[in-house]
Amino acid sequence: MTWSATARGAHQPDNTAFTQQRLPAWQPLLSASITLPLFFCAGLAFIGLGLGLYYSSNGIKELEYDYTGNPGTGNCSLCAAADQDHAPPPSCSCAWYFSLPELFQGPVYLYYELTNFYQNDRRYSVSRDDEQLSGLPSALRHPANECAPYQFSAAGLPIAPCGAIANSLFNDTFSLWHQLRADGPYVRVPLDRTGIAWWTDYHVKFHNPPLVNGSLALAFYGTARPPNWPRPVYELSPDPNNTGFINQDFVVWMRTAALPTFRKLYARIRQGNYSAGLPRGAYKVNITYNYPVRAFGGHKRIIFSSISWMGGKNPFLGIAYLVVGSLCILTGFVMLVVYIRYQDQSDEDEDEE
Repeated sequence: MTWSATARGAHQPDNTAFTQQRLPAWQPLLSASITLPLFFCAGLAFIGLGLGLYYSSNGIKELEYDYTGNPGTGNCSLCAAADQDHAPPPSCSCAWYFSLPELFQGPVYLYYELTNFYQNDRRYSVSRDDEQLSGLPSALRHPANECAPYQFSAAGLPIAPCGAIANSLFNDTFSLWHQLRADGPYVRVPLDRTGIAWWTDYHVKFHNPPLVNGSLALAFYGTARPPNWPRPVYELSPDPNNTGFINQDFVVWMRTAALPTFRKLYARIRQGNYSAGLPRGAYKVNITYNYPVRAFGGHKRIIFSSISWMGGKNPFLGIAYLVVGSLCILTGFVMLVVYIRYQDQSDEDEDEE
């Protein structure tokens, strides 16, 4: 009896205002005079913000072109005429000609878009080795099991970078040309390919392995390229600051998308005479057609887009705010009607008494 009382007392909280929950507290009484204005004010705030987002999104200019190459859709159809189960020839190229009647206000962003490509598939999204991508030498020689079946080559060499995400790297290329005058030659428009990846990805998550005798190729010696790649990772770019695991295109691709239709940034147009945007005139985009999509029913698009204070074109966010704001105001009116009705009934009952 004594032991039981002692044990029970040892586990009891201290007799303080905090542990015994005797501190002063404010418990609001949500009356109609407080709740109804909150609903109306919240609804008006959401609608105002939604209108701003919606009209800002509609003010963004976009120009897009589907270059998948379905029959009768332009000269890219010749590149897509190959067997759907195989990639087109590496020398296949096509062009998109277009004209702008007025200035395409800058800064102009160039995206590529893929459809029906499920980067959010669970097995696909985990098929990578983050330690290898961070430049860890031991992970370079011993890829993670999640990379299978793209973990080791047929010869038994470790694949770098390993995994399905890296193996499916998008490798179409684009160049933009501007015709300054009618019947004149086309002049190449400079595309800024730097800084297209997220800062945290480029500076934190992705690093090349330590150089061997000052050579990145020697650092990757004893590894194999992914099966779908035409060249090893250390030859992705002639620029030593943009090759290997820190290649900007590679880093952008490795950030997987949440939806089957997605865009990824390819370049920005903000240099030279095009810092203010694309002037009116005739243009063409030369496309090196490498990436097969018809085998899985996908489409490829190239998109020129401007931006606003809210980012790229996205009407969904503005519509979502408008819907939530409208529901708040509708709920407020319903509650107001119910309050008036039962308030009148309560007054009648009091008069009868």
